[in-house]
Amino acid sequence: MVLLTNLAKKVFTMRGLVASCTLLLTMCGFGCGRPPIPQTTNIQVVTDVQGTPAASLPAPHFSSGDWPGWRGLNHDGIASASAVPTNWTETENVVWKSKLPGRGHSSPIILGDRIYLETADDAAQKQSVLAVNRANGKWIWQTVIFQGGFEQAMHNENTQASSTLASDGERLFALFLNDRRIWCSALTLEGEELWRQEVGGFRSRFGYSASPVVYQSLVILAADHEEGGFIAGLDRSTGHIVWRRKRPNNASYASPRVVTLNGRDQAVICGCQKVISYDPLTGEELWSVNGPTESTVGTPVVADDAVIVSGGYPGAETLAVDGTGKVLWRAKEKCYVPSLLAANGFLYLMQDDGIARCLNATNGQETWKHRVGGKFRASPLLVGDNIYVTDMSGKTTVFKADPKGFELVAENQLGNEGFASPAVSQNQLFLRVSSDAGGRREDLLYCLANPAR
Repeated sequence: MVLLTNLAKKVFTMRGLVASCTLLLTMCGFGCGRPPIPQTTNIQVVTDVQGTPAASLPAPHFSSGDWPGWRGLNHDGIASASAVPTNWTETENVVWKSKLPGRGHSSPIILGDRIYLETADDAAQKQSVLAVNRANGKWIWQTVIFQGGFEQAMHNENTQASSTLASDGERLFALFLNDRRIWCSALTLEGEELWRQEVGGFRSRFGYSASPVVYQSLVILAADHEEGGFIAGLDRSTGHIVWRRKRPNNASYASPRVVTLNGRDQAVICGCQKVISYDPLTGEELWSVNGPTESTVGTPVVADDAVIVSGGYPGAETLAVDGTGKVLWRAKEKCYVPSLLAANGFLYLMQDDGIARCLNATNGQETWKHRVGGKFRASPLLVGDNIYVTDMSGKTTVFKADPKGFELVAENQLGNEGFASPAVSQNQLFLRVSSDAGGRREDLLYCLANPAR
């Protein structure tokens, strides 16, 4: 009996050790502060859909001063303005500062005299779209899309409103993860919700953050997750799912981008161990290549007739692919969360750990690297020959887009947390940051500009 008792103690001790090790491995895999993935799900399996083609709609029309979606007019982080300030403080070069309701990492978009973004009230569990007056920063309207249904498996660096809106000039398109499903809503520019479409179930690992893109009569969006993600094209006038394609079963976070390569438009997205190109009108797969890794966040860029992507976790790679799916080069450097910036035949990487690098876009060879410091989640912005990038502490570093070497222009602090990427319109720079001054966290939107002469 004593022998059996001792043996039982050893068995239970071993079980406890195994359980402890499993818990430790789980924590290490998810990272500090990251909640575990729920063990039971009711996610509906996403299947391919090939519906009725979208009705022909007028092509979106924007002015040169508009910033209508994620990373701007061309989704590349390059602004047409040239007189944006490089230096600012809480009082210097600030046109206005506006306190935003709730919390979000959604970057601002700009149409004419209005700014639009997503936000979420954690206490009330409300996910909303907000319009702000460009002239003075005052709220014009706030439309609640969802109340309740907040995602619980959320990374502490993510929010319930991290997707950036897209617009076709007449409508706003908003993506939200709610009740374990991905929803796309269309609103008028006055805040009236026109339609709401459930696009597919979503098993969250760390939340959702991908942004939509408008192409011809469609709004295209993606949602990768471990139980079978998807990429889909919705009729932007009705919300009808025109096409939807199943994606590999991996957790990834990247947004699609429509690029023109090899004489045709292609919807390209990276993540889930592949770079895949789809026909943006039908969802037909055009080509795929292996790489860069399982989880990516950044949006593809185009340089020298190639699409270039980078990621991520657990691997590390940047690669260039031509319009037929031929790999041109691979480099063992990565940006995980920030997107790449391509300018004048060179790539600028603002890596998550605070190291800036410049690569030759033709062959991937590094021309310089420099430790900027800090940690980065926002994507870089090019204005003229200056690159702007905001770190997690709210400090924006400005440096020259020069392949010969790193040249610091300025460092500017606003708030004490920065996740949203900046936007530019008519020589004004818009920054969404957060501040916990006084012990209370609040989101702030700044309009920055040089003094009028």
